[in-house]
Amino acid sequence: MNVLARQVIVLNRNWIPIHAKTVQEVIPMMATGVATAISISADGTDLRPVPWDEWITLALRDVDEPIRTARSVIRAPTVVIAVNYAKVPKRKPKLCTTTIRQRERGRCAYTGRLLNPSDASLDHILPRSRGGKDTWENLVYSDKKVNEKKANKTPQEAGLKLLVTPKAPREMLPMEFLRPSHPDHKLFLG
Repeated sequence: MNVLARQVIVLNRNWIPIHAKTVQEVIPMMATGVATAISISADGTDLRPVPWDEWITLALRDVDEPIRTARSVIRAPTVVIAVNYAKVPKRKPKLCTTTIRQRERGRCAYTGRLLNPSDASLDHILPRSRGGKDTWENLVYSDKKVNEKKANKTPQEAGLKLLVTPKAPREMLPMEFLRPSHPDHKLFLG
């Protein structure tokens, strides 16, 4: 993978993980003072914010990937601090097949059977042909055969009973969905 496309964890000014960006996105933030990179010692015990003019002079560690410029080699940042941002944004998971499957733990909402993704589909409880919307409360994970049998009927009309009460998942803190992709990230993401 291109070093500029690598993931960088963004912390708020209180050092709480809030986002992930690419190296290419954070370099301009560092150069303009919007973000400060964290220099992390090889053993992970020494953490210190480093401004851009000092960052470009740091030596590479064994775990670093270099950014090669016409004049020098620069350490690719792995963790940065958004110096003027203190909030911890919450994020609701995206409404899609994957998140509906996760919510239902891979089981059909009508039969409770564990489904292979190729045997499953999303079902609109109130069919779209009858005004049903794409919402957390109207979509369930269903066996394709059951969904075909249900067609454009409500579960009651098709003789089906929902085993789950579909609802929107709770909002998540960034550290719940960010995944470490570099050893430095584990210091902040656990």
